[in-house]
Amino acid sequence: MAGEYDDTQQSPEYRACADLVIEHAAPDPEDVVLDLGTGTGAIALALAPSAARVVGRDISAGMLDRAREKAREQGVENVEFGEGRFRAPNVDGPVDVVVSNFAMHHLSDDEKREAIAVVADLHPWRFVLGDVMVFGEADPGEPFYSPDVDDPATVGTLADALTDCGFALTAVERVHDQVGVLVAERAGTATEAASPGAEGGRDGAVEEDDA
Repeated sequence: MAGEYDDTQQSPEYRACADLVIEHAAPDPEDVVLDLGTGTGAIALALAPSAARVVGRDISAGMLDRAREKAREQGVENVEFGEGRFRAPNVDGPVDVVVSNFAMHHLSDDEKREAIAVVADLHPWRFVLGDVMVFGEADPGEPFYSPDVDDPATVGTLADALTDCGFALTAVERVHDQVGVLVAERAGTATEAASPGAEGGRDGAVEEDDA
């Protein structure tokens, strides 16, 4: 699917979700960003100009090859793509921002909790998760949910997993009844960001918006 993947991911909801992940990630120029489930690297490449370095991880060799090809085509040199999984991201050293879009819903709820714990152990100051997630009752008849391959969690389940791992939920973006973006920061980061002289982009206000 790698060659046609970008063309197939063009629904308004998917694009809105990806745009929100990029917007909320807001890395500082010295930040290292980890993109889990990077696919063909669309979000990693979009964040590269704003970050010191971006690390893209995926399990698909075909997707990773296409991501590297796109990086060469765009002349982006501060992005590195390689094999990695949610529960074994294959990253050396700490990262500052972690993002993921339309990937974690393939995991069971228990596996999602394990993945979020692994992300927390990397000590990012911000984690932005865009995904298939359920705001009400799960409905396989709606788009973005195929029971054969998907196991979307409720927003409450994801929020609990994030807070249990020391994150504070700072924004909730509802794109569709079954698509959303959660923004979480390390507990204490929001307080530090609110102090005079703190860098921008690390506010602690909790927002819930419809895209």
